[in-house]
Amino acid sequence: MRGETAELAALLKHGAEFLKLNLTSVSIASFESYYELLEIRGQSENLTALKGTEEVARLHFLDSIALLNAAHFKGAKVIDIGSGAGFPGVAIRIAEPSVCLTLLDSSRKRISFLSELCDILGFEASIINLRAEEAAHSISFREKFDIAVSRAVARLNVLCELCLPFVRIGGKFIAMKGLDSNEELSEAGGAIESLGAELQDCFDYPIPGTDTIHRAILIKKTAKTPEKYPRRFAKIKNAPL
Repeated sequence: MRGETAELAALLKHGAEFLKLNLTSVSIASFESYYELLEIRGQSENLTALKGTEEVARLHFLDSIALLNAAHFKGAKVIDIGSGAGFPGVAIRIAEPSVCLTLLDSSRKRISFLSELCDILGFEASIINLRAEEAAHSISFREKFDIAVSRAVARLNVLCELCLPFVRIGGKFIAMKGLDSNEELSEAGGAIESLGAELQDCFDYPIPGTDTIHRAILIKKTAKTPEKYPRRFAKIKNAPL
C-alpha cells in the first residue's frame, strides 16, 4: 500500500498543478487515507466501481476538486446531495478546509462509510441520512447553503428540483455532467425558472492525464423556491418539470 499511496500523491500533485490548485501536504495525506479506506471498503460495499491509484486519483479526487475553479468555495456552506462515497463533497473539503460541509445520502450503508471516513480524516461534517426531497422541506436545510453540489446520475431537470431548494438566494447549484449535456440543459430550462433560478455558466474542464472533459453546470438561485417543491420522488420521476 505504501507504493500505491506514493503513486497517488504524485498523481495528485501533478494533477493539482495542471488545474492550478494548491494541495498542501496535509491535504495529500488526507487523500491517501481516503484512498486506503476506499480500497478496503469501496468495491465490497458497492461504493465505487473505480479501483487503483490512477482511476481514483484522476476520476474521483481530481474530478471533484476541479470544481474549486468553477465557483468560490472558500468559507462556503456546502451541501453534497446524494454524496455516495463522498464525491465531490469530501474531496472539496480536503482541498479547501474552510468549507463547512454537509453530506446528504439516503443509504445507511453510505452514511456509515461517510461517518467513518470523516472520523479518519479528523474533520467535522454534518452527515444526514435522508432523501433529498424530504430534507429539502426541513427548516434546518431549506435555503441554508451557499453552494449545493451533486454528482448524482439523474437528468438535470430532476436534479434541479431536488437540489435548488437547499440553496439560499444568491447561492449556486453545481451539477456535474459530461459534455453531452446540451439536451439536458435545454430540457431543464423550464424547471430552472420554476424553481427560482437561472443558468449562470457551463464550466468545462479536462481531467488531468486523460482525454476526458467534464462539465460543471452552474445554476444561480435568484428567488425563493415555491414551497411545493420538491415534490414526492414518484411525482418528480413520472412528471418532471
